[in-house]
Amino acid sequence: METRQADVSIPLQSSGWGSAAPGPRADPPPRDYVLWSLLNVVLWCAVFGLGCLGFPPLVYSIKARDCKLLGDLEGARRHGSRARVANIICSVLVTLMLVGLIIIVIIIFNSIEIENP
Repeated sequence: METRQADVSIPLQSSGWGSAAPGPRADPPPRDYVLWSLLNVVLWCAVFGLGCLGFPPLVYSIKARDCKLLGDLEGARRHGSRARVANIICSVLVTLMLVGLIIIVIIIFNSIEIENP
């Protein structure tokens, strides 16, 4: 009787811990950025009373969430991307306006102290 050697395949490179098996990769679910949009609306309303400037990101976020729930992942990605860009623009504007407001208040308080020794 002849002994047979088993065919063993040993990978030359380690795949590392927690790596998935090779095969088709699933795309991550699209993000909708609703919380970030709500934060922008609240900041615009609370700080400057211009809540209407925070609504476009919120609209895109809600559209992205609706598309995701309906199974339209491409539409959800498109609206999510628009919501992200609009949220970045709103966040930068809010930050710049807050910094400007703080600088103006500091200048006013310093001018009041200079006039009243």
